[in-house]
Amino acid sequence: MGGWQPLPEGLPAEVRHFVEQLRLLKDDTGLSLVALGARTAYSKSSWQRYLNAVQPPPRQAVAALCRVAGLTGADAERHTVRWELAVQAWPRPANEPEPPPGTGEYEDDPTLPWWDSPEPERTPRPHGGLLPAAVLLLLVLLLVAVVGVVALG
Repeated sequence: MGGWQPLPEGLPAEVRHFVEQLRLLKDDTGLSLVALGARTAYSKSSWQRYLNAVQPPPRQAVAALCRVAGLTGADAERHTVRWELAVQAWPRPANEPEPPPGTGEYEDDPTLPWWDSPEPERTPRPHGGLLPAAVLLLLVLLLVAVVGVVALG
């Protein structure tokens, strides 16, 4: 992992292993952090935080990196399992209060890239839309044509 800064001391083994695997996966893509940011919905600075163990990445960021690296199926699933183990062990910042028991799960970032976002449900338009106006216009034009033929004919 040539150009990477050392990971912080005292990092739990699960977190260290996860971040090292993410770094290897990123290195295998051959992309810079800027290029990785351009291919995912996450900025260069976000990837720097994730890959230096400053902040846990959202699940979607891990999935996006796997997709860019060409991982699918069981290979991508292994990274998701590592992510789940890492976020459970990820150290909380000192100024963040401890969550109440039973709610200590990492909250996933709901931000999805545009290509993974579900299509919004289309709401039916009221009947006073464009179609009735177009039909009315067509009838008026037809009436004008008929009146013109009768008057000139």
